[in-house]
Amino acid sequence: MEFDVLRIVFYLAVILFSTKAFGMLTRKLGLPQVAGMVIAGLLIGPAIFSQIPIPFNGIINPTEIEMDVLKTFSQIGVILILFSSGLETNLNDLKTSGFASSMIALAGVVMPLGLGTLTAALFMGGIPETFGNTGKLMNAIFVGAILTATSVGITVETLRELGKLNTKLGTTILSAAIIDDVIGIIVLSLITSLGGGSNPVVTLLKAAGFFLFSIGLGIVMRIIFRWISKKYPHKRRTSIFALSMAFVYAFCAEEFFGIAAITGAYMAGVMLSGLSDTKFVDKKILVNGYMIFSPIFFAFIGISADFSNFRPEDIWFAAAFVFVGIIAKIIGCGSVAKMVKFSLKDSVAVGCGMIARGEVALAVYSTAAWLILYNSDGSLLGIDPLFATIMLIITTSVLCPILLKVMLKDHSVEPHLNVNAEDYVSVAAKSGDNDTSVPDR
Repeated sequence: MEFDVLRIVFYLAVILFSTKAFGMLTRKLGLPQVAGMVIAGLLIGPAIFSQIPIPFNGIINPTEIEMDVLKTFSQIGVILILFSSGLETNLNDLKTSGFASSMIALAGVVMPLGLGTLTAALFMGGIPETFGNTGKLMNAIFVGAILTATSVGITVETLRELGKLNTKLGTTILSAAIIDDVIGIIVLSLITSLGGGSNPVVTLLKAAGFFLFSIGLGIVMRIIFRWISKKYPHKRRTSIFALSMAFVYAFCAEEFFGIAAITGAYMAGVMLSGLSDTKFVDKKILVNGYMIFSPIFFAFIGISADFSNFRPEDIWFAAAFVFVGIIAKIIGCGSVAKMVKFSLKDSVAVGCGMIARGEVALAVYSTAAWLILYNSDGSLLGIDPLFATIMLIITTSVLCPILLKVMLKDHSVEPHLNVNAEDYVSVAAKSGDNDTSVPDR
């Protein structure tokens, strides 16, 4: 099949323009830009128009080889997103966040994963049938894994607006959200490994081996980067070397350990976090990522969406998915917060601060979408949660600040030591909620 480079150039022009335009629109509406980018992909590609009896399949209607090229760009985009997330992970906060934040984060993964899996099972013929079929079970667990993600950007902005970011409550929520993402990425890697038919024991051993490899190599790389940062501060070479490390980690994770590539990218970021030039590197990664690769990733999700198997019950599933995604975080995180001596009102606030989803949920979907189960004729046998995931992002982005403001109304400010709000500014940018650390485009 002939490959036309100029068509790709045209596709990139359409993708970059449409994602930015729709991202700005959704941002004006108080929603994350990532939601607008995915919607842009749906509208410029064949996903929707191919279902309408008109002689038009979208501005972008790529051939199979062109889809492979766009997919390659999108995979680079998701690696950059997770690498940036790792860079923004504050290791000191993880060390000092204590038992409370860790347990809240664990509940914020286990409860959504469990309830999400059960909900998907109910829509796939019932729990006995789903749990008795390996393919359906992995599809259901994949659905639950999407619900484990937490987007901290919206929560940061709301807490700052309310003057609660530097309180014990605010610090607990933010630390729990960061740990939540770490656990969620690990869970995703285990799911993708098991979904490939790996032995559970072998999968766990490979996961342990990967993290030992990551930490061992990471310690050496930290020493090298600390020296580079000290001798050549704020030089582009530092960012280039760091990006190379991210790609190496992503490659090794999937090629040698069977762990999702995005986990490798995330670990590379974690190992380089907290250095003198980390924020400089992160800014360069954000600018380069959100200029080209990240918009392509979000748009590709929409462009590659297949609604030919869309069923009326998928709307009911989306409603149940969103409801469970919200309730699971509030109950799971809130109940643990109550157990560690937070007041009832503050415990509910902790749960509300954990409900927002964003780019990580889409990254999970993109990484494990191959677990969706189909019949031999191509019809959908399991659950495709793309529509539900988009609805979850939009709904929680609206509800999170509203619920937090209600729960924290007249809340007394309790200072908490060693918290710097500036450390969390760039976290919002990675979600597309706020372009704080990225120059205005």
